[in-house]
Amino acid sequence: MSDLQLSLLVIGAVVVGAVYVYNWLQERSLQRHLQRAFGSAPEDVLLKARAEPALADGRLEPQMTPSMPAGGGEAAAAEPAGPPAVAGFDAVLDYVAEINGSTPIADALIAELSSKIASCGKPARITGFEPRSGAWEELARGVGGRYTRLRLGLQLVNRAGPVNPAQLATFCDAVRQCADRIPAEAVCPDTHAAVKAARDIDAFCASVDVAIGVNVIAQENATFAGTRIRALAESAGFKLGPEGIFHYRDEHRHTLFTLDNHEPAPFLPESIKAISTHGVTLLLDVPRVARGVEALELMLKIASSLAAGLGGRIVDDNRAVLTEAGEARIKEQLRTIHAAMTGQGVQPGSARALRLFA
Repeated sequence: MSDLQLSLLVIGAVVVGAVYVYNWLQERSLQRHLQRAFGSAPEDVLLKARAEPALADGRLEPQMTPSMPAGGGEAAAAEPAGPPAVAGFDAVLDYVAEINGSTPIADALIAELSSKIASCGKPARITGFEPRSGAWEELARGVGGRYTRLRLGLQLVNRAGPVNPAQLATFCDAVRQCADRIPAEAVCPDTHAAVKAARDIDAFCASVDVAIGVNVIAQENATFAGTRIRALAESAGFKLGPEGIFHYRDEHRHTLFTLDNHEPAPFLPESIKAISTHGVTLLLDVPRVARGVEALELMLKIASSLAAGLGGRIVDDNRAVLTEAGEARIKEQLRTIHAAMTGQGVQPGSARALRLFA
């Protein structure tokens, strides 16, 4: 092998390695945006487009390709994990236990129980039966011996995953120990059925848990000033949160989409004046938005306005310019995801969806 051939091989290896490292860095950057904006990161559809076949012009168009897992229908039709249709609880999402006594339960004992179930690793809440009014109500602390019965709910699924047997065992042990000290009857439904239902629901949620992201990036050798970003974002209707992310909210104050720094530093209110960046990222969390297509159209419209005001351009995560055909495909597939959610009893943007995808 000649020196020229050896040199060409080395150069080729360096180029391939550089491309791999660049793509890896881009993926890490987007995952960071997703986690910062939405907690546990949903899958990003523009990121996923990298794995799809290229079009004739060599450019990857953004796509969403959710798939319904086997047993997905079972998740929606899951039987309640606790007493059916318990007022104040979601029969699908909540495992509901009861403590049934005949005498008032001491406030200190309820406080101890609350602390124990809060440590189970899933959202939990308690309602109490007030015998004088004959009604169930949200637990009120410090009222001293007001309730004779308690209902306790543990959420089965969220973005952190399904509840596991150990978490349910800890929850039920706390309920039974409290009941023994009253004394009262403890009712804990079948935990095996609850774990299975949680896993089925989680499998379905994973198939529709996606985010749509677009980037506004600066021209070559240029940057965006943090003060200019803030002025344009706020004039468009965004509000800057203390965590360093701009939120665009609807009339009910639910976040429709967010605006974040494309680079690691968040737009913290106290430091944004000193920030300059090569780009910003807009993200729409698909399951948490009720009117997805409308929100997407608005997000893209605002992205265009930001690009014009900042002197930048709109691209996907591969830095490919978004096309009208690509946007149309995303809208159609977004409709498909929302229809799948509705068919499984999870209305996009509903209270149930907001709890599941949190």
